[in-house]
Amino acid sequence: MSDLARPPAGSALHRFASPARFLRLAGSLQPWLAGGTLLCLGVGLYLALFGSPADYQQGETVRIMYVHVPAAWMALFVYLCIALASASLLVWRHPLAGLVAKASAPLGAAFTFLALATGSLWGKPMWGTWWEWDGRMTSVLILFFLYLGLIALTNAFESPERGQRASAVLALVGVVNLPIIKFSVDWWNTLHQPASVMRLDGPTIDPSMLWPLLIMAAGFTFYYLWVMLLRVRGELVEARLRALQRLETEGR
Repeated sequence: MSDLARPPAGSALHRFASPARFLRLAGSLQPWLAGGTLLCLGVGLYLALFGSPADYQQGETVRIMYVHVPAAWMALFVYLCIALASASLLVWRHPLAGLVAKASAPLGAAFTFLALATGSLWGKPMWGTWWEWDGRMTSVLILFFLYLGLIALTNAFESPERGQRASAVLALVGVVNLPIIKFSVDWWNTLHQPASVMRLDGPTIDPSMLWPLLIMAAGFTFYYLWVMLLRVRGELVEARLRALQRLETEGR
């Protein structure tokens, strides 16, 4: 196959590079994502508060887990999405990748803060302390600071494109923190309990607790996708308004 006939690298990613095509796709997905968010969070919260038993060791405090664990999962997942979007922006120059990363960073920061806050609420009665500088908690705090850095760097330049590229470089550098968070409980002595759901030999949580946890995680995921698409659509509208303002200014 000749070079002329070979499709360019990343051509599949550019299928939705057209803002008009992306807006149509986002518009069709948003009602489903909103419905999935409300359904999963409603069912998940009911099962977490009323349908699942108290833990024999943690008592009623275990119910914090149904928010803490999905928030921690989403903190990692959103950063991974930002890293992938950043790679697409830098390597293939996908025109919407920077907007996806920009729209995702505040959501990831919110999930990370929620994970840290609920972890502290759980840690006080269980460990007798609000905070411990162990590997897992410290690396998640670093992740929170990375999110804040991405937000600040994106808005630090007059040119949105320069801000997105600078933020993309930071996102790719910071991705090394993700495996540190994941394996910190295995590498260092820590108060934080080891993985009990994402295990090669299967989860160790009883199904009466596992299902509410997974439903809450699905609700958080739908929420992220829903709000991220809303924010990207807003960014596209703002970009169109800026372009119209420039044309009006140049025409005077």
